[in-house]
Amino acid sequence: MKRSGRCIAVATTVAAMAMSLAACGDGSSGASADGTVTIHVQAWKGGGAEPANVAEINKAFEKANPKIKVDFEYITANDTYTQKLQPELLGGKAGDVIMVDTDRMKKWGASGYLADLSGESWASRITPDAKQFAQADGKTLAMPMELIGIGLYANMDLLKKAGITEVPADWPTFLADLGKVKKAGIDPIALPDKSGWTGSSVFQAAGSTLVYQKNKQWDADFLDGKASFAPDWKEPLQQLKTLEDQGYVNWKNELGVDEWSQGPQDFSAGKSAFWYQGAWQVSNVAKAGFPVSFAPWPGGAAGTKPNGMLFSGTMWGVNSQSEQGDAAREYVKFWSQNNNLSKYLEAEHAESPFISGLTPESTETTAFTTAFKEGRYRILPSDSWYAAAAETTTGSKIQAYLLGKASAAQTLKDIQTAASAK
Repeated sequence: MKRSGRCIAVATTVAAMAMSLAACGDGSSGASADGTVTIHVQAWKGGGAEPANVAEINKAFEKANPKIKVDFEYITANDTYTQKLQPELLGGKAGDVIMVDTDRMKKWGASGYLADLSGESWASRITPDAKQFAQADGKTLAMPMELIGIGLYANMDLLKKAGITEVPADWPTFLADLGKVKKAGIDPIALPDKSGWTGSSVFQAAGSTLVYQKNKQWDADFLDGKASFAPDWKEPLQQLKTLEDQGYVNWKNELGVDEWSQGPQDFSAGKSAFWYQGAWQVSNVAKAGFPVSFAPWPGGAAGTKPNGMLFSGTMWGVNSQSEQGDAAREYVKFWSQNNNLSKYLEAEHAESPFISGLTPESTETTAFTTAFKEGRYRILPSDSWYAAAAETTTGSKIQAYLLGKASAAQTLKDIQTAASAK
């Protein structure tokens, strides 16, 4: 997912070269005279606009482990993060603990940069749904930190002005509510799509209900050649077009608005009744002062309940070249413990990826958390057909479709090709 940089192509290096560097790795600062060691931790969370309670957890770790100090480095997500760590990993100078996502885990793991964590005590506690995103070639190479939702935001104050008291749960009600909001003189919905992320993500969110409530095994069927995007995903694609056809969205304008900077600012400023983004924005939006609700995309038929859509977000990996591997593993183990990880999940408004994990609840995310607890959810297959390259291509193909440059049939065919690429 792009806010976490999952969709950036990462240059890979052969495993033999990576292993040859292991003996000269200097990703940590070593031990002091009294036996205290310092571990270098690198992440795209814990600073900037997304502190995510990381500093608080690091402080608690140092208190619980007085002989281990944390040298934490926040790095901006996406290109900046990848472009900094890739040469550092190659040169044996990256952190002892590094934040990864599924795409980076697979690519950096294949190059031998990540230690095998399969034997760690927490590895057996990962839920079956989350485990596949932390593993490669049968090995657990990272500790999943969250399963995080992506869905519909609603400004409840603006909805109230239009006579709406609840966030819509199905597609016909959603369209009716958009009409009421527009009639009240309020901008119905913002779907900024400059990078192509929002269009492709709404497409996936609609499909999470329309496709997966009919066939929970759709991903496996697709990989086995038993399912295809045409006709299965025709309706999710059409929903994007319907929003413009009924006058609620101008896609040409939306394609000029950045999803990650301008989009959150505009919604927090009260410029639209609805908005689409990830749950990681809930804390920031709540600061705006109006009541907000975060819910699954209401894509189903009248009277149905929607599926929530989540993705396996941030994870901790241990640098295989680390000279402080034991201390690095202790750090990851500390994060896996419910009372510690829950602080991060609370900031992210995310679900726990562990069996018997603690998932914090909030009034803003009640609708989404309820869907998760009831088993009404689907996790984006970022470990298979919807990996980085496929997501990027899907976004660009949907942009072309929304601008009238490609038919629905051609768009679904192009997405099928991208998802089938090896």
